[in-house]
Amino acid sequence: MTKETKTTRRSPQAVRYSEISQETARTINYGTDTLVYALGGLGEIGKNMYCFEHDDEIIIVDCGVLFPEDDLLGVDYVIPDYSYLVKNREKIKALVITHGHEDHIGGIPFFLQSVHLREIYAAPFAKALIEKKLEEHRMLRNVTIKDINPDTRIDTKYFHIGFFNTVHSMPDSYGLLINTPNGRIVETGDFKFDLTPIGVNSDYQKMAYIGQIGVTLLMSDSTNSSVPGFSVSEKKVAQAINEQMRKTPGRLLISTFASNVLRLNQILEAAVACDRKVAVFGRSMENVCEIGKKLGVIKIPDSSFISGNELNTLPANKICIVCTGSQGEPMAALSRIANGTHRFIKILPGDTVLFSSNPIPGNGTSVSAVVNQLTRVGANVITNSPLTSFHTTGHAPVEEQKLMLNLIKPKFFMPMHGEYKMLVQHARTAEETGVPKDNCLICANGDIVVLRNEECFIANERVQTDAIYVDGNDATGLSTSVIKDRRILAENGLVAVIVAIDSRYNKILCRPSIVSRGFVYIKDSQTLLKEAELIVYEALSKKMQQRTTFSELKNCIRSSLEPYLYKKTHRNPIVIPVILNQKAAIEEIKAKMGKAKTAKSRTTRTPRQ
Repeated sequence: MTKETKTTRRSPQAVRYSEISQETARTINYGTDTLVYALGGLGEIGKNMYCFEHDDEIIIVDCGVLFPEDDLLGVDYVIPDYSYLVKNREKIKALVITHGHEDHIGGIPFFLQSVHLREIYAAPFAKALIEKKLEEHRMLRNVTIKDINPDTRIDTKYFHIGFFNTVHSMPDSYGLLINTPNGRIVETGDFKFDLTPIGVNSDYQKMAYIGQIGVTLLMSDSTNSSVPGFSVSEKKVAQAINEQMRKTPGRLLISTFASNVLRLNQILEAAVACDRKVAVFGRSMENVCEIGKKLGVIKIPDSSFISGNELNTLPANKICIVCTGSQGEPMAALSRIANGTHRFIKILPGDTVLFSSNPIPGNGTSVSAVVNQLTRVGANVITNSPLTSFHTTGHAPVEEQKLMLNLIKPKFFMPMHGEYKMLVQHARTAEETGVPKDNCLICANGDIVVLRNEECFIANERVQTDAIYVDGNDATGLSTSVIKDRRILAENGLVAVIVAIDSRYNKILCRPSIVSRGFVYIKDSQTLLKEAELIVYEALSKKMQQRTTFSELKNCIRSSLEPYLYKKTHRNPIVIPVILNQKAAIEEIKAKMGKAKTAKSRTTRTPRQ
């Protein structure tokens, strides 16, 4: 992190819930201040990565990916920019994982390509998922993964980390208490409060004790900050699935999130209770099912599972099919079933398809397309609704967020894991529970929250961070530059500047010619283009009064033309300089290069005297 202080009062990307006073907007005292910053997870749902730094130590919490929107064609994942952590790799003491969802562990293989980690700390289920992921990337031997539980302590020179149980849509989900030299920090991870959960309950007593001893900064999940009330209990979902399983006369196909192993277990138990055999389809679903059986989360006997080849050997009312594709993913099992391209399953009259999920924002169109196609081929499709309760969220709605705030009683509050509007709404909820308005810190990725003597403020400085687009296993950022160029071309077009020169005399042969594609309509913009040609000509004439290179000429064209075009149109097209050298000059250059090669060859062959 650079120690240069910016002159601006605050970064335009950093937003404080209230105006920052002159006394609060301070610079960082390196070595004594504790720094908190996110490389991902703020202003978005995904690529969660939160860093805690003091002097020569950095602790990282989570390392996730963001799945791309439909407009990012050809991109498989979006990950944070790790460049700051690469530069400070010697400071990194540990990576701690709160739970095993992809938006919290999916970036680990890409991160390990850049940084050699000493240790990863993860609970058993998350550890198994990480090991599976690293095995696929042939990186399992590169790092040590240590088990954690609610009684685990991680101690470094400056940080002392403890854990507490939370309820989420995955087993082994933890919140963190991080003791630092400048105060206590609680990072909740993803959580909800369920009074009748499936599996381990939230550790209310430990949370209340942490709040009693005093917390300087609370960082809390904001995903459902605009959803009122309390969430539906998983037990109620289990009852609804059981009832539907009993009354369905034919085959029942259920699609849910592959990562929701507790829901998967409920479906399997309901199938066994109704004397149905289960077939599981979808690579991620099969992996989670395998790990769940290995760790004892799924206790269904192997005799209850059947393969795809056995589906036609049983009566329809004795079959339950569990598959991926609840979000309308084109290549997922359910989409292929709907389109009739699945290897084992074709929709039959009397089949019932149950969506035990809600569409993630942005996926509604894809899900509707799959529902329509399933209906078209004869399936009875059932989706979740307030009347059916086939799904419940894994994230705390407003009343449960208030409960967390009241248990922890933080002095300062930083909402995380959510889009900007979610962070703002969560800050308002914190204000309702008694957190002072000035103590709610709404940050963007890269903003630095400074802890100093149990006080918090947003620093003037920032950590450089950006979204990196991953194509295949390439995390170098090359795909990022390609996508950015595509976006600029789509939004602003391109301008090609063609210049003819004679390099022998450092002379421009004629005025440059400018060609526009997708930027302005040439017939209506003759004046603009003629002025642009004149500006480039004058800049090149001045540049070529001295010795120069082709690279410098191209930079001169861009630096003179781009500001002019933006001033006139408020658009930034891609400027492509094309420099044509006179034929005689090219022949002369080739001749000189040929003589140089010949002289070098003779020098090489001549023996020493």
